[in-house]
Amino acid sequence: MDRVIAVELNPIAKQSELVAAITPVEDRLMKRYKAAQAALKAAIEKQDDDAINAAQSELNALILFKTDMGAFIRLYTFLSQIFDYGNTAIEKRAIFYKRLLPLLEFGREREGIDLSKVVLTHHHLKNLGKRAMPLTEGETPKLEPITDAGSGSVQEKEKARLNEIIEKVNDLFNGELTDQDKLVYVNNVIKGKLLESETLQQQATNNTKEQFANSPDLKTELLNAIMGALDAHNAMSTQALNSETVQRGIKDILLNNAGLYETLREKAAS
Repeated sequence: MDRVIAVELNPIAKQSELVAAITPVEDRLMKRYKAAQAALKAAIEKQDDDAINAAQSELNALILFKTDMGAFIRLYTFLSQIFDYGNTAIEKRAIFYKRLLPLLEFGREREGIDLSKVVLTHHHLKNLGKRAMPLTEGETPKLEPITDAGSGSVQEKEKARLNEIIEKVNDLFNGELTDQDKLVYVNNVIKGKLLESETLQQQATNNTKEQFANSPDLKTELLNAIMGALDAHNAMSTQALNSETVQRGIKDILLNNAGLYETLREKAAS
């Protein structure tokens, strides 16, 4: 931490000096996380419950560490506007965490879930008979104009797409899982992790959708994504890891309903 702070407070320091100061920490944590992931995968293949619990505990500890860093930064940023801590060690820790946090590429299955477009998927209509709707009584407030962001067509298209995904994932998973669990798992967690793959971005750019669907790298990256999401969605991940049918079903949904191929091409071009 002192090494990073020394570079941060040096007005003539170079970016390469900051990289050299913080990279050993990032490298050590990333190696621990990847080692725990590999240990968990091996333990699942051997069906060794003790090893599974040990590896999962290591993953949980690292993810909690990253989450706590984010909480520390947010709280420090808020409270530092109110009073002076009078403690340089706290400020040093906040600066250090701000630099380290973006470099830790794990635990993303718990972050970045956009719920702004989640819509009601089940409802019941009941005929209550005809009702009078007089338009000349009471107050007559003016309606706000519709903007592009709030247009009905986009939302209806998104609703239809999500409904289609839910219908398909309902056939893949069983147990006490909600539609939203399944939707977030496939459309946010798994798809989000696959979108991070530069290999898949390149393949989506240089191949047809049919060729991309048959790529062995897609299957490998899908398994990696399922492994990465095991902590947050253990029940579905376990089913997916143990079932070729579920894996094929997820791939079909990602390709034909969730727009994985198209989004990878857009991400690669941006």
